[in-house]
Amino acid sequence: MKSITLLTTISVITMAVFSGLLALDSSPKSSQVEKIKKTGVERTKEEWKKILSPEQYRILREAGTERANGKVYLEFKNQGAGTYYCAGCNLELFSSKEKFDSHCGWPSFYDPSKAKNIKTKVDYHLGYPRTEVVCASCGGHLGHVFTGEGFDTPTDKRYCINGTVLKFVPLTDVKIGKGNSPKGEK
Repeated sequence: MKSITLLTTISVITMAVFSGLLALDSSPKSSQVEKIKKTGVERTKEEWKKILSPEQYRILREAGTERANGKVYLEFKNQGAGTYYCAGCNLELFSSKEKFDSHCGWPSFYDPSKAKNIKTKVDYHLGYPRTEVVCASCGGHLGHVFTGEGFDTPTDKRYCINGTVLKFVPLTDVKIGKGNSPKGEK
């Protein structure tokens, strides 16, 4: 009974932190990232809907896709140096170092910034196999990865990611701390 109460308390606190009800910076703190790495993120459908926009929910939780060449993609193309985090759990996923313009209409990267922070699985939603990319912490759908397309990148991979589910932190806003963990954003 005590463990159920403790888990409920932890869930309520976690939901309050991630939904902004507690007075914390919205940027991922190194301690938050460490906790996520160790425990993963599990929420109910209702909890996800409270912390994500309807579009983020549709993409992250229902494996949706944003419109190609939309506003988010245009913003992505104009972003400078920085780091991209999962909108669902603030886990670091990609950096501008691995970003490239594949002209596909969605943000593209040739590799994740931290490979252990993403997972892949086979997706048959279109009737043929594709490699789906999900956040290793919250399991949110990010997009797909394609290989052998002939892009002049070190990996010959294209991580085609929905920009709506990425939080961008410009390099100028990231303070490097122990282990190069982000310490904050504006």
